[in-house]
Amino acid sequence: MPHRRHHHQHRSQRRRLQEGLQAQREVQGLVGAQAARAQEEGAAASSSTVIPGTLEEGPAAATPSPPRSPQRASSSPTDLAPTPGQHSNEGSSNQEEEGPSTSQDPADRGSLLREALQEKMSDLVYFLLLKYRIKEPITKAEMLNIVIKDYEDHFPEIFREASDCMQLVFGVDVKEVDPAGHSYILVTSVGLTYNEELNDVQSMPKVGLLIIVLGLIFLEGNCAPEEVIWEVLGLIGVHAGREHFIYGEPQRLITHDWVQEGYLEYRRVPNSDRARYEFLWGPRAHAETTKMKVLEYVAKISGSDPRSFPLLYEEALRDEEEGA
Repeated sequence: MPHRRHHHQHRSQRRRLQEGLQAQREVQGLVGAQAARAQEEGAAASSSTVIPGTLEEGPAAATPSPPRSPQRASSSPTDLAPTPGQHSNEGSSNQEEEGPSTSQDPADRGSLLREALQEKMSDLVYFLLLKYRIKEPITKAEMLNIVIKDYEDHFPEIFREASDCMQLVFGVDVKEVDPAGHSYILVTSVGLTYNEELNDVQSMPKVGLLIIVLGLIFLEGNCAPEEVIWEVLGLIGVHAGREHFIYGEPQRLITHDWVQEGYLEYRRVPNSDRARYEFLWGPRAHAETTKMKVLEYVAKISGSDPRSFPLLYEEALRDEEEGA
């Protein structure tokens, strides 16, 4: 009976994460469309963005737009997705020159403003990814001068959405290090020290996927069957043996690379009739992060609070007390 209750609890928790991931896939779909557009625009335009100085001369003119992000943790990323038949790039140059208030209809004005803010948020995410690749801090002044420009009044909203996207899609936190100078650094979420080689302007951080796997393992009672991992990851288009535009080929990444790095343990299920495997946290995950930090990340994806997972929250608290 207790085993059945635990199984039901795991399924219920997993379902909440699945709902959040389904919404997140909308964001990733936009990333894919923009990545394809970037390749069409040519290597010259893309490679020039590696040099920060070139961004000051023409920040977003020839650069691919990055992903849209959720307005806030509790909202669905689909809220910001363009409606069918609408293309976020069409008319954006006129819109910025003339301003979104050219329409007489207030609803149209609101729609044009929202579209303009989406564009600015997309450009900001692209700029943040660039800074993460070259390991440079970023200031509010840079963001305003290079990316935001005529939309300074909307900076808090644009910055919040871009930061949410960086965290939930890419596993990168935008952390303020100098409140007076409004200076920020980009660091891996939940305390991981995972160092990715992102030399190519088209390459994107993969650590967000690792954090999702760590969260799923915790949700499953600290040990997740391999089939459950792939079932849930399938919701964001991540399938074993199939190339993913953000994460590359995920099977080697999850069952080999992150195991070698010490973040995951991948082992055969003892006494299983057929060869079945399961995942646990590896020693490096235990050393670098905590169950509470990972639970907070999972809760944000799910649009909820860590306390809404009461049993996991209690377990995470106990772990923190024991660690202290």
